[in-house]
Amino acid sequence: MSLIPELAGRRLVVAGDLVLDRFVYGHPKRVSREAPVLILRYSREENLPGGAGNAAANVRSLGGVPVPVGATGADDAGRAIREAFRARGIESEALLEIPSYRTPTKTRILGGAPHSIKQQIVRYDIEDTLPEGDELRSALRKSWTETARRADGAIVSDYGYGAVSPDAVASLRAALPSGARICVDSRHRMALYSGVDAATPNEEELDEIAGSPVSESDESLARAGEALRERMLCESLLVTRGSRGMALFTGSGAPAFIPVHGTDQVADVTGAGDTVLAAFALASSAGATPIEAALLANFAGGVAVMKMGTTAVTADELAAAVEADRLLLLR
Repeated sequence: MSLIPELAGRRLVVAGDLVLDRFVYGHPKRVSREAPVLILRYSREENLPGGAGNAAANVRSLGGVPVPVGATGADDAGRAIREAFRARGIESEALLEIPSYRTPTKTRILGGAPHSIKQQIVRYDIEDTLPEGDELRSALRKSWTETARRADGAIVSDYGYGAVSPDAVASLRAALPSGARICVDSRHRMALYSGVDAATPNEEELDEIAGSPVSESDESLARAGEALRERMLCESLLVTRGSRGMALFTGSGAPAFIPVHGTDQVADVTGAGDTVLAAFALASSAGATPIEAALLANFAGGVAVMKMGTTAVTADELAAAVEADRLLLLR
């Protein structure tokens, strides 16, 4: 797809909740005598940017220039996120450090033989929400409005930890250059975001908003998706459906159902939604139509789920996926 080279250099504000995704790997040793649990011999660990940080990492690996705006704690997890950004050439000057805040951290324990695929055994989360207060909100608003003035678009990634809220859209819109687009993903309050250009909920989130399962039929999905798009006053709504692909709503007739790229036997879905959000937003900033942006996001998501852990998809990987599955573009 000739659009892929156009992604390079596009500058996107990535406003949202930063999360550290920590992966701890080990080899099975034996069953503990203390409790019926497996003992792993520690092998290594990996710290990767998650949440809005993963969206920023994907924008960077696809050739764009992300400017993450959010907050971390003054803790090891916060420092690990900043170091991960530095290693990827992502600027972090717009990030705030809040001493009283614990950086949200998702730690996954994985085990397996030395030369086998490691399986996730358990995950534990350290979660905190940013403290309330006008001073912090004003500082965050100042950060994203200042960076938005020089941006080609914006991503809002709301994981519920307090860095962004629906009222962020108005200040972002006012600061962005004319024609720049805002794409949003929100874990639990998608329907409260209004006036954005695009949104990328998954099917479970659409279920929650609709109050009933929407996957029972294409008709129920179509009704719920179009209702949410109209409620949000957005041009495009891209619903990710796992092994069933995606559905794109634009208000012009029936939704476009996009088959999944690759196989439905995935390796790991961790962070795939962030990849889809990043690819869709970046393509939109490069002038792609909604269906073009959705197709690129579908390819990117298909590559992401074939990798283990929180991963960033590169422009070369995206181009190879398109070349390997050109028939999907004709469906």
